[in-house]
Formats: sequence, structure tokens, C-alpha cells
Amino acid sequence: MSTGVLERAVLQSVSIGPRGRVVLGASAVSVLLALAVSGSLIAVTGFSPGSALSAIYDGSLADGSALTSTLLYTAPLLLVAVGSCVGARAGVFNIGQEGQVLIGALAGAWVGLRLALVGPLLMVAMLLAAAVGGGAWAGLSALMYRWRGVNVVVSTLLMTFLAQQLIAYAVATPWFLQQSRGTKAVVAAQSNQLPLPARLTSFGQYPNVMINVGLILAVGLTVLVAFAVARTRWGFRLKLVGLSPGAARHAGIRITRVSGTALALSGAFAGLAGAVLLASPVGTYRLQPGMSSNIGWDGLLVALVGRNRPMVCVPVALLFGVLRAGGSFLSATGVPFYLVDVVKSLLVLALVVPPVAADAVQRLRDRRRLRRSGPPARGVEGQV
Repeated sequence: MSTGVLERAVLQSVSIGPRGRVVLGASAVSVLLALAVSGSLIAVTGFSPGSALSAIYDGSLADGSALTSTLLYTAPLLLVAVGSCVGARAGVFNIGQEGQVLIGALAGAWVGLRLALVGPLLMVAMLLAAAVGGGAWAGLSALMYRWRGVNVVVSTLLMTFLAQQLIAYAVATPWFLQQSRGTKAVVAAQSNQLPLPARLTSFGQYPNVMINVGLILAVGLTVLVAFAVARTRWGFRLKLVGLSPGAARHAGIRITRVSGTALALSGAFAGLAGAVLLASPVGTYRLQPGMSSNIGWDGLLVALVGRNRPMVCVPVALLFGVLRAGGSFLSATGVPFYLVDVVKSLLVLALVVPPVAADAVQRLRDRRRLRRSGPPARGVEGQV
């Protein structure tokens, strides 16, 4: 793969046309309105909007430690979003990333705590096991659709609740992954901490900015996926299956295989995000119930806001990382954490509504244009 080809693929992934510039301007106005509404809500609840904004900044961008927390959250969010982009490109709507993140963390924890590997081999094995676990969990939905016609949206969503129960069982069962009892009379419902070789290392030194290996992995895979979907035959097949399954079938593409593979890859990226979350400081290196903390749902929102374009998801994931890291700091100052969720929801609406509205306006204009042009002219009798 030459550098020039990769550069063109990345630029193609983020390029925008005249319509895109209009949508970008409308999105900027919508974001300003969303921020104004958010400030009003914070003021109504009895808190200062300026103090809340300052707290979010202090917890996410103010210094090296805060920026490190933001980047730690950005990595799993970006991985989930990129996997969602792959599925959406093939017309497969996977909304079970939250459960797939948990299954990936479960598989990674089992490998990290049970296999006696040395050095970086244990970390690599843990990441691979998490990706396989998340992909297999999503693959079950693909099989249910293939054999019984179960809707993928419904099955992936319901599998999330099953994954939550499986995690709760794993950390509450001594022979599975429950914390070692030792001399303790009461054992918490969590696993032991991962050994040092299974943890993702960071470059840098506290209190300066520290770059975790998980972020490097996430960005590298994002660039790779952006190239694959834009410049390879596999990416073309994904796009054709998503846009026109009939045309894809006529072209000899096996739709079931392509869409099933896309769904499994989407789950694999979510599972990998679970391992990155588990093996980084924000996950405390332990498998715990609810440890995903809505990373799967937020990653899906990142892909939605990024219009399923991998490179666009990078800054969006960073924005969501800022909100997540800053929100944790904000709740410590006394402001309810749900206000951060409200702000996040308003920002999602502000970024999603303008493109959808632009598409609706364009379709309306096309219909009016067709009505004005009238029925197609008939050929003159006898004219060849």
C-alpha cells in the first residue's frame, strides 16, 4: 500500500461537496443553539452555566492529566464507531455494541487471567480473544437472521441484556472469573486485576500527556478501515450491498455472506473496544458488571454523528471523550451527571438533524422538479 494511495483514500473519506458545506454551516448553527439550550437548562436547575463549562474543561482539557483521561475514553469510542461504520456501509444496523463490548471484555479477561503467556504475547492474545468474542456474539445475530429470519436490530439489542447477565454470572462464580477469596470473608462481584503483561502500556509520564497503546490501535484501525471501504473491492461490495441488494445479487455478490461478515466485524471492533477499556486505567483492569458504562451506545452515536465515515468519527469521538471525561469531573463538583447526558443528547440532535433535513429538502425539490417537467415526451409516430 503506497503512501499516496492511502492519503487519497483518507482525503476521499473526509471530503465534502457544496451540499456538505451547507450542512456543515447548518450544523454549526444547530450546535450553538444546543449549547444555548444546555446553558439555560443548567441555569434553571440552580447551577452556573459558566462554572459547569469550566468544570468540563478542567476535567477534560485543562492539563496533561485531564487530556489523558479524554484520550483514554476516545479510544474505545472510536473503535465502536468504526465497527458501526462497517456494518452501516453494508446496510446492517447493529445496535448491540453495548453487549458486544461486555463480551469482548469477558473474553479478554479470561485470556488475561487464565493463560500463562509471557511478555507482549499475553496482551496480543487478550486483544485477539476480545475481538473474536465480540465478533462471535454479533455473528449469532447474523445466524439467527440467516436461519430464522430474526430481525438484526431486534436480536442485537436483546443480546445486550443477555451479555449483561452473563457478565454478572461470571464475576459471581468462583470457578469462572470471580475475585480470589484469599483471607477475605466477603468477595466483591468482580474479577482479579489483570497482570502487568496484559495491560496496555502508555507513552509519556504523569502529569504530562500520556498516549495509551489503545488509542494508537484505534487510530491505526480507523485509517485502515477508511482505506478499505474507499479503495478496495471489498469496500465496493459493502457499498453495493448497502445501497442496492438487488443490483448486488445481479452482479453475483453473495449478500448474506457480505452482510454477515460486516455484522461480525462490527461486533469484533466493539469487542476490541471492550478489551481496550478493560486493560486501560479507566477500566481499573478488572471485569465488573456495568463496566462498559454506555461506551457501546455512545460509540454508536459517534458513528451516527460522523455519518458512518470512519475518518470523520475521529474528531467526533474526541468530542464525546471530552464530554465523558469532563462529565465525570463535573459530577464531582455537585452538578448532576444527567445534565451531561442532556447536553450530549442535544449535541447529537444538533449534528444529526441538519443532514437529515437537507436530504428531505433535496427530495422535495426533486419531486417538484419532476412535476414541473411533466410527463416524458412521446416519440413521433414513424420516427426511428
